[in-house]
Amino acid sequence: MADQGVDSYGTYGEGGGYNGCGYQADYPPQEEDAASDVTEGHDEEDQMYEGEYQGIPHPDEVKAAHRAARAKARAAGNAVSELEELSQQYEDIMEDCGHGKFQWTLFVVLGLALMADGVECFVVAFVLPSAEKDLCLSNAEKGMLGLIVFLSMMVGAFVWGGLADKVGRRRCLIEALAINCVFGFLSSFAQGYGFFLFFRLLSGIGIGGTVPIVYSYFSEFLQMDKRGEHLSWLCMFWMIGAIYASFTAWCIIPRYGWGFTMGTEFQFHSWRVFVLAAACPAIASLVGLTFMPESPRFLLEQNAKHDEAWMILKQVHDTNWRAKGQPEKVFTVTHIKAPKTAEDEFIEIQSPTGTAVQRWAVRSLTLCKLVLRNMTSLLSAELRFATLFMAIIWFCMAFSYYGLSVWFPDMIKHFQFEEYESKVKVFHKERVENFHFNFSLENQIHKEGEYIHDKFISIEMKSVKFEDSLFEDCRFEDIKSTDTVFENCTIHSTVFYNTDLWEERFINCWMENTTFVHNKHGCHLDTEEENDVLIYLVSFLGSLAVLPGNIISALFMDKIGRMKIIGGSMLISAGCSFFLFLGFSQSAIIALQCLFCGVSVAAWNGIEVVTVELYPASKRATAFGVLNALCKLAAVLGSSIFASFVGITEVIPILLSFTALVCGGLVALRLPDTREKILL
Repeated sequence: MADQGVDSYGTYGEGGGYNGCGYQADYPPQEEDAASDVTEGHDEEDQMYEGEYQGIPHPDEVKAAHRAARAKARAAGNAVSELEELSQQYEDIMEDCGHGKFQWTLFVVLGLALMADGVECFVVAFVLPSAEKDLCLSNAEKGMLGLIVFLSMMVGAFVWGGLADKVGRRRCLIEALAINCVFGFLSSFAQGYGFFLFFRLLSGIGIGGTVPIVYSYFSEFLQMDKRGEHLSWLCMFWMIGAIYASFTAWCIIPRYGWGFTMGTEFQFHSWRVFVLAAACPAIASLVGLTFMPESPRFLLEQNAKHDEAWMILKQVHDTNWRAKGQPEKVFTVTHIKAPKTAEDEFIEIQSPTGTAVQRWAVRSLTLCKLVLRNMTSLLSAELRFATLFMAIIWFCMAFSYYGLSVWFPDMIKHFQFEEYESKVKVFHKERVENFHFNFSLENQIHKEGEYIHDKFISIEMKSVKFEDSLFEDCRFEDIKSTDTVFENCTIHSTVFYNTDLWEERFINCWMENTTFVHNKHGCHLDTEEENDVLIYLVSFLGSLAVLPGNIISALFMDKIGRMKIIGGSMLISAGCSFFLFLGFSQSAIIALQCLFCGVSVAAWNGIEVVTVELYPASKRATAFGVLNALCKLAAVLGSSIFASFVGITEVIPILLSFTALVCGGLVALRLPDTREKILL
C-alpha cells in the first residue's frame, strides 16, 4: 500500500524528505551574505522565543512534531489510505504557505458573500409594510412572500452545494451571486406581485448557495491550527449583514421622497431603493471573487488539474511570505499527482462524442448523476452517524432559532395591538349635524350615530369603525383610510369624491342615491411615515447582541472544542427561553431576544465549523448544502408553528424551543472532537 500511495500521488520536492513522500521539509540554506533586509542588523541570539524561559515549546517546534508524526504514519504504509496521505501532504503544504495576506483577502471577499446571505433573510420582512400597500397584497400573498424566501434558499443550498463538489467552489459561488444580483435588481423594478415573487424566488435560489460554498471554500485555505478560529470569525459577517440590512432599511424606507413615478403605471418608492441597496454586498463579493483562485484542494480531486493546483498553492505561499517581508522563502513543492477517478473518466469519454447539444446533454446528465450519487453517499456506513447527528443538530437549532426570531417581533406587535386597542374611543348614539370634519380620526368606534349634512374633507381615517350609523347628505372628499369600515350603516344622498373607500369597506350597508366619483384606483403608499421603526430597532439590537457571542466563540473554538461550544450554547439558549415565563412586556421580549441571539450564535459557529471538518473534500459542500437545506426547512416549520400561537398562548412556543434546544445540545455532546483532525 505504501508503494501504491507513492505511485498514485507522486512526490513533493526532489530528493529526500518524508519517508518516500519526497516532501522537502526545510527551505534551502542561505549563504551568510544572503540575509534579507528584514533580518539585517538583528542577531539570531537576540530573537529568542520568550516562552523558552517558561518551558513552553515554540509554535514551529509543535508544527514540526505534528509533521513528524504524520510522516511516521505515512511510513506505516497500510495504516494510511490514499485520501489520508493526500490530506496529510496538503496540510504540510498549507503550514509552509502560512496564514497571511492571501487568507485575509479571501476572508473579506467570502465574508461579503456571507453578508449578502444575512441581508437576504431580512429584505422581504423589512419591505413588506410598504410593499403590501404598493403592490396591494392580501394576507395570503404576504405569507407566501415571506415563505418563498426560505423555500428558495433551501433549494439553492441543496443545488449549489452539490454542484460545488463537482464543478468547483469559485465557479459555483460566482454563478450563485450573479443570479442573486441580477434577479434582486429586477425585483426592485417589478410593479406586480407575480413578477416580484418570481424575481425574489430566483434571487433566493442564488443566494442560498453561498453558505455551503463559502465555508467549504475558505476552510481549504486554512491550516489545522487556524481553522476553528478563523471560520468562526467568518461567521461574524452574517451578523454584519443583518446589521447592514436593518440600518439601511431604517435610513431608506421611511424616506418616501427617495423615489420617482412615471405616470400611473410605474412607481419606484423608497422601499425599492432599499432592495437595490441590499444587493451591494453580493456585488462587492462578486467583483472580489474574480481576483480569487479556485480551491486547490478541490482541484486535486479533479483529473488533469494538478498543475493548476500547484500554481495556486505557490501563489498563496509567495503572497503570504512576500507580505511578511520574507520574499526569499522558496516554495519547495515541485509536483502533485493524485489518482484518476472513474467519475472523471466517465465525463471525459462522453464529452468528445456527438454534436455540441448531445455533448452538453450527456455532460449535464452525468453531472446530475454524480451529484445525486454524492448526496446518497452521505448515508454510507462511514458517514451515516455523522450525517444523522448533524441533521438533528441543524434541525433543532434552526427550528428554535428561526421560530423564536419570528415569534419575538410578532409578540411585540401583539402587545402594541393590545395597547392600541385598550385606548380605543367609543362614541355611542352621537348626532352631528352641519359639521366640517377637518381633523383626522384614529382608533375610534362610532355606534348608532347620526351624521346629517356633514363634510369629511382632506382627512385621514385610521382604525375607524362606524356601526349601525346613519349618513344623510354627507360628503367625503380626499380621504386616506387604513383599517376603516362601515358596518350595517344606512347611507343616503352622500358623495364619495377622490377617496380610497371601496365596496369591501361597506359591510351590510344600505345605500340610496349615493355616488362615488374619481375613486383612487389600486393601492397607494402613504406619503407620511407609517412604518413601525421598532421592527428595524429590534432587528438591529438582536443582530448587534450577536457580537459578544461571536468573539467568545472564535477565541475559544480551538481551546474548548466544537462539541462543547455547540452543546453548551444550545443548553444555555434553552435556559434563556425559560426566562420568558418570568414576565411579558415589550422591553422584556427585546432583552430576551438579545440574550438568546447572543448565546445561540456560538452554537451556530460551532455547527458550521464541525460540518466542514466531518466530511471529506469530495463531499464537503454537498453535505453542507443538504444540511443547510434542512435548516431552511426547519426555519419554515418553526416560524409557521410559532407564529400560529401569537395571541393564543406563550407556553407552547417556549416548550417547543426548549425541547428542541435540549435535544440538539445533548446530541452535540456526542460529536467527535475535530480540533486535531486534518481535513480529508
